Amino acid sequence: MATVAAVAAARCSPPTRRQLLTRRRLPFSVSFSSVAPHAAAAGFGWADALRVAGDGGRGDESDLSGYFRKVDICNRGMDNKGEFVKFLVEDQVVGYVHKGFVEHLRDFHDVFSIVSGNNGSNTVENVSLRSSLRTPEDRTHAIGDVIKNLGEMIPGIRNEVLRMDTWMIQFFCEMIQLYPVTSSYGMPVYFSLERAAAPYFGIKAYGVHMNGYVEKDGQKFLWIGKRSDMKQTYPGMLDHLVAGGLPYGISCKENIIKECEEEAGIPRSISTNATSVGAVSYMDIEGFRYKRDVLFCYDLNLPADFVPNNEDGEVDSFKLIPVQHAANIIRRTDFFKPNCNLVIIDFLFRHGYIHPDSRGYLNLLQSLRSGDCS
Repeated sequence: MATVAAVAAARCSPPTRRQLLTRRRLPFSVSFSSVAPHAAAAGFGWADALRVAGDGGRGDESDLSGYFRKVDICNRGMDNKGEFVKFLVEDQVVGYVHKGFVEHLRDFHDVFSIVSGNNGSNTVENVSLRSSLRTPEDRTHAIGDVIKNLGEMIPGIRNEVLRMDTWMIQFFCEMIQLYPVTSSYGMPVYFSLERAAAPYFGIKAYGVHMNGYVEKDGQKFLWIGKRSDMKQTYPGMLDHLVAGGLPYGISCKENIIKECEEEAGIPRSISTNATSVGAVSYMDIEGFRYKRDVLFCYDLNLPADFVPNNEDGEVDSFKLIPVQHAANIIRRTDFFKPNCNLVIIDFLFRHGYIHPDSRGYLNLLQSLRSGDCS
């Protein structure tokens, strides 16, 4: 028997949500705590996006200012970095916690050690986990209980501590998405944390984003998704063909293959051809939240006759549009989910749609890795 919070100890073999739900009916009623209310759906439709996309008479193709604005949207609040203190595990920095949020952690004496300055002030210098929490399983369980007790302070939390058999562990590893907490990518995992809580502890989170494109008659086209209006985050906005966070216990390539099937109905025989092309990163501070995200980027050259089909209900519809039209939407609107802009801009660089002669070329290129890309 195991708990969800201890899933970090096991390597999950993640079947799709649909497979898990149809495999066996849940023998209990699940109620996720503190589920965030839905954000307002985007106030535009495909007709609006395509009208902007196809307007080629503005002569603004070499103006990079629209791209810079999208980078800035993902990198807000850097002036407030001084309001955060280091979060340490085994003397390694794994995150950053807002001083105001630290006050809510003081009640959990058996989990956190809060170090104040030596000059007689109450200024917090850092937060660390108690040394009594020796294993990743112990830490994951303890942090999970803290997050559950904080309740609505962390919107979107779905933390449940349940005893279950193996198939249930696989189900909740997929649904709750525990994220590995490390000092940098590929380093030892100290514990795992639910995705929605990561920014409140300044944990570096990793994801995979894929540009699915088609080549026809010497021109490249991108498949673009429009998120479901029922999504809790960025409902109705434009998105990549395939994207997702990188949970514990799965490689980037296996994750992109899994997401390809769930989000776009791309079979493994095609998705295994997805090519790793680099990464983008950003840091965004808002209130108590400090997002430090790294997105691994993939390209997939799809067959000309392929048509995506969403399998998990998170995408409303797809459109195949010329790459230059996607660039127009990014530069002229806020229709795309913010971090998708960075990955598509990176695609535009690599496929020659942004030229070195454009003013700000190198600055824009560098800005795509404004975060701690490690």
